[in-house]
Amino acid sequence: MGKQYKVLTPENIDFIKEQHLFYIASASGQEVNLSPRGFDSARVIDKSCIVFIDYPGSGNRTARDIKNGGEVTVVFNAFNGPAQIVRLFCKGVLIEKEDSRFQKYFELFDEEEHMVRRIVELNIYAVESSCGLGVPKMQYQKERTGLQKWIAKQAEEGTLHNYMTDHDSPPDLKNL
Repeated sequence: MGKQYKVLTPENIDFIKEQHLFYIASASGQEVNLSPRGFDSARVIDKSCIVFIDYPGSGNRTARDIKNGGEVTVVFNAFNGPAQIVRLFCKGVLIEKEDSRFQKYFELFDEEEHMVRRIVELNIYAVESSCGLGVPKMQYQKERTGLQKWIAKQAEEGTLHNYMTDHDSPPDLKNL
């Protein structure tokens, strides 16, 4: 049922582009972090590299693990259509706004720059596909807007930059 490859196939790339949600797991000697990622925040660069927008508002653990040389696994799975799972085993690189590569990657997205903490480049060393028959069928409705509202409020109050550079715990989003 499952197959492993060294790089993405054209079918994997098409599948990834259709997904509204992916999960990213990382570890670097501390607890394993697992985070869902939504929005239109991932782009396939080529058969061995994807990038995604790292929005402020999370605990920043994926970045911590990448900084510490940890491994990253990304999972895309179908919630509708034919069942399928694609796992990407990667090493990550943090592309900060000051990095010369940031603008090249940022231009791939339809996003305002102040909304983005950084871009994360994931260099793929293995791809695994499996059936996904255990994943339920679910229907995509729409994106939530609380994170964007929180980021806009922090930017308006002048506290967003400090949060993105100094803060490693989740924000309080309950009142949005």
